[in-house]
Amino acid sequence: MLHLNDSILNQLMNHTSIRHFKNQPLSVKQVTTLIDAAQHASTSTFSQQSSIISVRDPKVKDELAVITGHPWLTNSGHYFVMIADQYRNLQIAKAHQVDPYVLQTTDKFLAGVFDAAIATQNIMVAAEAMGLGGTIMGSILNDSDRVIQLLDLPELTFPVLGLAIGYPADQPELKPRMPQTMMHFDGSYHLPADFDSQLVDYDQLIAEYYGTRSSNERQESFSHHIVAELGRSHEVRQDLLATIKQQGFLIDES
Repeated sequence: MLHLNDSILNQLMNHTSIRHFKNQPLSVKQVTTLIDAAQHASTSTFSQQSSIISVRDPKVKDELAVITGHPWLTNSGHYFVMIADQYRNLQIAKAHQVDPYVLQTTDKFLAGVFDAAIATQNIMVAAEAMGLGGTIMGSILNDSDRVIQLLDLPELTFPVLGLAIGYPADQPELKPRMPQTMMHFDGSYHLPADFDSQLVDYDQLIAEYYGTRSSNERQESFSHHIVAELGRSHEVRQDLLATIKQQGFLIDES
């Protein structure tokens, strides 16, 4: 019989994003431990294609707050930016006089993104195990070119995610996830025959969650949220592809 660590399962299934932090910075030991956890994440072909930048300069944090639209990040105990990184392996290729073409391909760009994303999740799990909390922030992509400038990122690197970590000042209610029947399929992709009715039920569940939670109450269902996402300006993040190519990736894209 498989024995699972109930405390780990409980932690994973009760994750909430923390956006309000106590005014308490993380210690050097805590930051080192979180980085260690990130380094022990799975990495594609053991190529270790991600890096992490600790953002400490208040001015840079302020700029990131403007870029992301989330001023609360400046109050976190520590702020990381997770980087897809083939630059380090480029140095190895140059030292051994090997053609670096593969490092510039879509495949290796995605590998770096995967490595960075998995490492990000490891940090979050480790942080929560340490009594901390945080939010993973894709909103740094609102102006990826400016983030690259702020962090002085070289070629073959790209900022993937921000990560605000700190001591929680509150504990938000757990946001309900959709039923597994709507997102887990056996053998092949097939939405359930009663998908429409399941979505109605899930919309009602989410509407009740937003309408009764202890802070930031609002009227919104899951469907409404998705429709709002699709209604955003087409200009938002429209420069992503150009910036990725500017960093030297997607050389194989026709």
